[in-house]
Amino acid sequence: MKLVAVTSCPTGIAHSQMAAENLQQTAEKLGHEIRVEVQGAMGAEDELTAAEIEEADAAIIAADTSVNRDRFENTPLVKGTVKDAVNDAESLVNQAVERAGGDGATTETSAATRDAGGTEEQSDRRGGDPEKGLFRRLKRLLS
Repeated sequence: MKLVAVTSCPTGIAHSQMAAENLQQTAEKLGHEIRVEVQGAMGAEDELTAAEIEEADAAIIAADTSVNRDRFENTPLVKGTVKDAVNDAESLVNQAVERAGGDGATTETSAATRDAGGTEEQSDRRGGDPEKGLFRRLKRLLS
């Protein structure tokens, strides 16, 4: 099965790279082809082409930042966090495989939210705990 993925975190230095590598290794271990685009502060690396997205059976977005989903409009999509891709990439890949064979609807429930029995409202939140955000910490530090 052909998969495409985007990983993105606010700084894009380490976590996005770790998530991308883990998704690649896990997908290949499970016998799937995957191409991963990494987005961060420096822009996009290994940017996915329209043809690659078109040929993909499903897409995975593992992001703690906003990722434009317009490119994936006609592709079954699984949404998770960077932490999901680092800690449980197999779950994201398996969800993508299920989506490819299913109705093609989008799922945004992260692996961590499902495991914790969270609600859909929690899964719509982006970027983690706002109290731990960089700007929030800088504001506290400078005040």
